[in-house]
Amino acid sequence: MSFSSEVKEELSRQFHKSRHCQIAEISAILSFAGKLEEYQEGVQLSVYTENIFLARKYFILIRETFHAQASIVVRRNVYLHKNRIFVITMHQQEEIRKVLLAVKWQNEHREDIRPKGVANGLLVQKSCCRRAFIRGAFLSAGSMSDPEKSYHFEIVCQEEEHANQLQEIINSFEMDAKIVRRKKSYVVYLKEGAQIVDILNIMEAHVALMNLENVRILKEMRNFVNRQVNCETANINKTVSAAVKQVEDINYIKSIKGLDSLPDSLKEIALLRLQYPQAALKELGTLLNPPVGKSGVNHRLRKLCQIAEDLKQAKKR
Repeated sequence: MSFSSEVKEELSRQFHKSRHCQIAEISAILSFAGKLEEYQEGVQLSVYTENIFLARKYFILIRETFHAQASIVVRRNVYLHKNRIFVITMHQQEEIRKVLLAVKWQNEHREDIRPKGVANGLLVQKSCCRRAFIRGAFLSAGSMSDPEKSYHFEIVCQEEEHANQLQEIINSFEMDAKIVRRKKSYVVYLKEGAQIVDILNIMEAHVALMNLENVRILKEMRNFVNRQVNCETANINKTVSAAVKQVEDINYIKSIKGLDSLPDSLKEIALLRLQYPQAALKELGTLLNPPVGKSGVNHRLRKLCQIAEDLKQAKKR
């Protein structure tokens, strides 16, 4: 099971006692996956989904919130023969009427008052209702990437106005959701790991949140170790390259004018570097008499390199 499916399964098992939160979640499901369809005896209210977790959640919400009955039919996707589509349908006209009034799709006069956005503002005034709405929206049209690979959370909207309102609802929790156009759809998304942890907390997917945090900790530890290894490798390469250059310069001085031409302090460090070509500067310093610090050793070696460079320039003239 993918990480996204694990999150949806966890969310499908959460049922809040507050009726206003239940209605907010039902409103989100209907906005993203619902259809009000006319037929001979009136209208029917249906939800179409390939996700069994959404089908189960919506079926139970309708029963618990409105004491209404719905039927579930499983169909094969015409275009993708392997996929099943769950159709959860309400037929009783009075029960449908109650739902449409509650989610603000109709008024008392049976007039269509469906909002241009994804929800009537009255349904998402409270923080708890906004959480429920985001939960329903994610169950209906959302997905998450595997945190082992990347951090990405998204909910797909069919209309730009829907995406704008959903972005506003998510950002009311001090998030930074963005919108991108994808073919004919508008995608509300989050990319940062910390923000995806926050959105899981907002939706109250606490088990998934802990699993994601564990992945983040392991990834951060691996990245830290990799940075340390890369840094140490770079330092070793730099030290080795410098030591090779120093040995070459000392041998050049030795071949041109001999090491006896050098002052005693430079001759001493030159002989030590030839004897210990892989030793660190600090180690070379302890071998001198009297001992010299790392900066002192570096200063002397730089003088030797300069002498070698001067000899090379003189030879060119």
